[in-house]
Amino acid sequence: MKSNLLMNFTVDKETSTVNVKREFNASLANVWSAWTEAEILDQWWAPSPWKARTKSMDFKEGGRRLYAMVGPEGEEHWAIADFTSITPKSNFKYLDAFCDSEGNLNTEFPRSNWNVNFSEQGDLTIVDIAIKHEKLSDLEMIIQMGFKEGFTIAMEGLDKIFASRAK
Repeated sequence: MKSNLLMNFTVDKETSTVNVKREFNASLANVWSAWTEAEILDQWWAPSPWKARTKSMDFKEGGRRLYAMVGPEGEEHWAIADFTSITPKSNFKYLDAFCDSEGNLNTEFPRSNWNVNFSEQGDLTIVDIAIKHEKLSDLEMIIQMGFKEGFTIAMEGLDKIFASRAK
């Protein structure tokens, strides 16, 4: 089932930034929870058939989420989100990075700076994300790794969660 909800994915090469604007058919409170609570994040953050598994999460400024993307064969790719700023139900920012299972940075891959904004429009909630990379080659590496496709699938997984709750 393809969603008729807005999904804009744009790449700004001059600023090495990916912008994603996505509508959800859910309340602001529910969308905020889905993006900030480990139990819900684990249900959608990884693109199917992959699963996300949070090892630890402390959602506060200076806190961190350490999680794995777990593949169908059990392979694990670990990542961290270091939260740098949180304005409840409106915005949070974090530094994203690949790491090992203990949270030690994998410096072969670039870090990205996520700025995630939430707003309501009627019955819909809009999530507007800017993902800034240090340099264009970092951005291009993430795109080549299939970020757009994976993130699009993950968003559709989140739609399914909201749809199942609405019934």
